[in-house]
Amino acid sequence: MTALTINHVTIPVRDFDESEQFFADILGAERLISPNVGLPVRWLRVGDGQIHLLHDDGGSRGLAHFGVTVDDLATVYERARLRGALDPAVNGHHLWELPGGVVQLYLRDPSGNLIEVNARDASALPEHVRADVRAVADAHPQTAENLEARLLS
Repeated sequence: MTALTINHVTIPVRDFDESEQFFADILGAERLISPNVGLPVRWLRVGDGQIHLLHDDGGSRGLAHFGVTVDDLATVYERARLRGALDPAVNGHHLWELPGGVVQLYLRDPSGNLIEVNARDASALPEHVRADVRAVADAHPQTAENLEARLLS
């Protein structure tokens, strides 16, 4: 298993518009379409990566994280499961499929930091792992625009 790249960082913000303008002015960030993940978010492209803004209403502690793209999510899943590192608390489950087929695995490191591990094709997972995947679209209504969202380009 190889980690290919850090694909995004999610940070809590007080005001979406103010934060988006800041990152646009300073880093040239551009807004992307985002799926409905059940929390108020806004995705921005910065170079080849992304910054995900998470509205901080005072209850988003512990949700800041970074996302890593890997070439073998099944191996990461098994290693994390054996260590008891899977985190079902953040989104109500630890393994999700986004519109477009990207799969997200949520886990915590020994210090409690949240990490999101991503792979391009949920349908390519072994059946025993695929059986544990939940679709974001089944949990949260998606608009036609939400369905166009892509975490990985």
